[in-house]
Amino acid sequence: MSGAVQTGFPPPAGPRPPAPEPRWPRWLIVATVAWAVLLAGLTWVSARKDPPTVREQRTLAEAGPVVDAAIGELIAASWGAVPALVAPDVDRGCRITPFADGAELVRAVDLAVPVGEERAALQEISDRLPTAWRAGVRVTSEGPRLRADAGDFVTVQGRPVADGRIRLTVDTGCRLVGDDYTAPGADTAGAEAGAEAGALAEALRALGSTGIEPEVVVAPCPGGGLARTVRSAAGALTASPQATLAPLAGGTPVVDTGEVYAFRRDGVAVLADLGADEVVLSATTGCAG
Repeated sequence: MSGAVQTGFPPPAGPRPPAPEPRWPRWLIVATVAWAVLLAGLTWVSARKDPPTVREQRTLAEAGPVVDAAIGELIAASWGAVPALVAPDVDRGCRITPFADGAELVRAVDLAVPVGEERAALQEISDRLPTAWRAGVRVTSEGPRLRADAGDFVTVQGRPVADGRIRLTVDTGCRLVGDDYTAPGADTAGAEAGAEAGALAEALRALGSTGIEPEVVVAPCPGGGLARTVRSAAGALTASPQATLAPLAGGTPVVDTGEVYAFRRDGVAVLADLGADEVVLSATTGCAG
C-alpha cells in the first residue's frame, strides 16, 4: 500500500456551469433599433407616395376612371371611323390568389371602317393616341394588332374582328375589387333629347320599327364633355335594311357588307349590325379629336 498523498483540488463532482452568453454592445442595439424605425418609415412613405409596381396594388375602383378616360381617348382618336360604345363588362370570376377573389373590368369600342382599310385605321388611331401610351401596330399571323399602355397597368388593344369591323378594348386584368366599379353616369333623359337619339329614332322609323328601350353608354372625352351611344334593337326585318337605310346615308355609306351598314348623318355615327334574327342600331356622338 502506497503512502503517497495526492495534492491539488479535487475534480468537480457535477457538470461545468455554462459559459456566460456574450452581450451585444450598446451601440449595436441602438443602431439596430434606429435602422428598423427608418425602414418602417420608408415603407410607410412608399406605400402612400410611390406609384404601384404590380397590377394588384390598384383596385378595380381605382382603375375604373383610368379605363373610362382611355375609352374617351379611343373615341377621340377613331372618329374617322364609325364608332359605337359597348357597355362595360365586369367579370367577377377571377382570383388574385387562392385565397383572394378579384374582378376584371373590360370596356370596348366597336368601329366600322371601309373593308380592306382595317390595318390603316388601326395605325391612324395608334398615331393619334397620347405619346405616353407608347401605342403601336404590328402585323401578326392573325392580322394587325394595336397595343398600348394607358397607365396604372391598364392595357389597350385593337384588332379586326370581321371585314370592315374593328374592336378596341381597354382591360384592367384581375384586380382586388375595393369599393367596386361605377360606370360613368348616363343621363338617359338627356340622351332621349340628344342628336344621337334623334338619329336612332329616324333610322328605326325608316326600318318600320319602334325599337326597344334604348341602352345608353357614355365615356368622358379628353377635353371635357361626354361621348354617348344610344342603342336599340329593331327586331327581324323583311325588307333589306341596307336599301331602307340608304337614303339616310345619302347613298354613300362608310361600310356596306352583309353584316354591317354604317354611315354618318348630321354629325352622328350610325352603325347597324345586321344579324340573322334582328338588326341592332347604334347612334353615337363622339369627342373632338
